[in-house]
Amino acid sequence: MKSFPSRAIVREVGLRDGLQSIRTILPTARKCEWIRRAYEAGQREIEVGSFVPARLMPQLADTAELVAYAKGLPGLVVSVLVPNLKGAERALEVGAHALLVPLSASHAHSLANLRRTPDEVIAEIARIRSARDVSGSRTRIEVGVSTAFGCTIQGEVPQQEVLRCMQAALDAGADQVGLADTVGYAGPGAVRALFEKARSIAGQALACAHFHDTRGLALANVHAALETGIERFDASLGGIGGCPHAPGASGNASSEDLVFMLEEMGLQTGIDIERLLALRAQLPAWLPDETLHGALARAGLPKTSATRMSAPLASEIQ
Repeated sequence: MKSFPSRAIVREVGLRDGLQSIRTILPTARKCEWIRRAYEAGQREIEVGSFVPARLMPQLADTAELVAYAKGLPGLVVSVLVPNLKGAERALEVGAHALLVPLSASHAHSLANLRRTPDEVIAEIARIRSARDVSGSRTRIEVGVSTAFGCTIQGEVPQQEVLRCMQAALDAGADQVGLADTVGYAGPGAVRALFEKARSIAGQALACAHFHDTRGLALANVHAALETGIERFDASLGGIGGCPHAPGASGNASSEDLVFMLEEMGLQTGIDIERLLALRAQLPAWLPDETLHGALARAGLPKTSATRMSAPLASEIQ
C-alpha cells in the first residue's frame, strides 16, 4: 500500500476559475470578503483573478485591486492566471506571488482558449520567464498543462503530447508544472499512470493537480494523485467553475468536500472546516442565480467527525 503525504495544500481558485464561467459579476468588496474569510479559515494559497481584457471577462476586471488587498494578509500566497506576456507584465507590476500560465496539450483547445498553438504558448512562456528575470522578481512561474486527460473539442490527447508539453514548459523556464483534467474525463487509474510518468520527468517541479468533478470523480482522482506524491490541489468553493472554451467542462472539485476528505484521511491542511463551511453558506446569497455543488454543504459534518484546525500551512515560494 502506497503512503500518502502528511499534509496537503488546497489552493482556492473560485475567484478566478469559478467566477470566469458564470454570469454573475461579484462586487470587489464581496470578493475581498471572500479572500479574508478564506484566509481566516486557514487557506494560504488563493488565485484571486486573471489579467485578461475586461471586455472579454468583466468578472475579473478588478484583479489588480484584489492582488493589492490579498497581499496585505501575512503569509498568503497570491496567484493570478496570465494567458500571455502582457498579462504577466501586469502581474509582475502589482507584485503577485505566483503567475499561473495555462498550456493546453490539446491543439484544438489551445486555439479556442488562447488563439495560439501549444508551441506558440511555450514560446510565450520563455518570454514571460525572461521578463520575470529582468524585473528581478522572485515571482513563481507555474504552468498548468490543461486537457491532460482528453478534450471535448479534440477528443483524445496522447500522453506523449502531455508529457512533451510539460517538459517544454520546464525547458522554457517554468519553475513548477501541474496537470489539469479540464473537462472531467479522468479516472483514478489514468491519473495515477500519468502523474507517475510526469513525476519521473519533472521530479519535485511537478507541484499541482487540478480536477473537475464533471463526472463525479474529482475526489477519487485526488486520492490517486496523492499516491504519486502530489501535495497541492486546486479547488473551488461550492464547486463552481469550468472552462468557457471547453464545452461540457463543468464544476471544479469542491473546496469544502476536498478539505473534509483530506482531513478525514489524516492529512494536515491547516484549514478550519467549520469556518470554511460558514463561508460556503454565503454563496447562495452572493451568487443567487448560479448552480452550486458539493455534498458537505448539503449534508453537514457528521456527528462522529473530529473537526479540527491545525496551524495554517506555510506555502513555499520556489
